[in-house]
Amino acid sequence: MINGKLVRACCIYEGAKPFAIYPIGVVKNNLKLNGTDFGVTGEYGLSRVELLDSRKFFLYKIDEETRVTIVYYLHKSSNVRSVFNRGLDGKKVGVFASRTPHRLSKIAIQDVKLVKVEGVKLYVEGLDAIDGSPVLDIKMNKCLAD
Repeated sequence: MINGKLVRACCIYEGAKPFAIYPIGVVKNNLKLNGTDFGVTGEYGLSRVELLDSRKFFLYKIDEETRVTIVYYLHKSSNVRSVFNRGLDGKKVGVFASRTPHRLSKIAIQDVKLVKVEGVKLYVEGLDAIDGSPVLDIKMNKCLAD
């Protein structure tokens, strides 16, 4: 649905073919959707990114990094909205001028501080993904300073 109206996928994506993306892990924290258009409830702080055990050998030297980018899936987001008042400042904008979860792709990214690594668990600060969000990728972030 877009703006509360049922729209066929072929119209939204103009014939583009879908493809499979498999999660590499899941977010664990106490953040939940707050039931409104924007925001979460729960205490921000440390989030745990629990990777699948088979991903362990991809973590070589990640503990030497201070910042990473988490790519995750907005698994609980609802209908797509094309224009709305942005939660940050109330400005009327389109979806691509915001951080809304009401997106066509349902893919989100967040630059975070890497606090520690224990096995296949990464502890990070600054992640606004809700509990249970599938993690799609992790990238080193060299642009952010501590």
